[in-house]
Amino acid sequence: MTEPTPSPAKLERTRGYAHRIDVRAPAPPIWAALTTTGALTQWCAPDAEIDARPGGSFRASVDRVTEFEAHIDVFTPPRRLRLLYLPSPALPPECAMVDDFVLDEGNAGTIVRLLSSGIPGDVEWDEMYLRLRVAWERALSRLKVFVERELR
Repeated sequence: MTEPTPSPAKLERTRGYAHRIDVRAPAPPIWAALTTTGALTQWCAPDAEIDARPGGSFRASVDRVTEFEAHIDVFTPPRRLRLLYLPSPALPPECAMVDDFVLDEGNAGTIVRLLSSGIPGDVEWDEMYLRLRVAWERALSRLKVFVERELR
């Protein structure tokens, strides 16, 4: 006997977003900016902290409102950093938010991609979704300026 298909109202919806920024720099200085607490406080959030290693941690208030803490699930210098967000009072218990930073180095610099997923698709999460999306977009612009200025 097969299980009945859940109605659309009962399906758990999540959403995500993708950002891309081109940085005129090789991958190592961008990686350092992503994985060094001192640099994170310059471009991401003043109170950001990172224990940059496999199984390490990340903590920041990217949207300047909600503090998030994450486990570093993938750590592949200088190519990929994936953050799995830990349970928080600001998030529903079943929420599984992920931020995946991917760096692709080329001749003209490095493409930095941020792929975010797992944000609840419920209407009450629209504001948080927009805040996070805009906050990361702005933060990545600051990352670009920070790294390019440091290399001058």
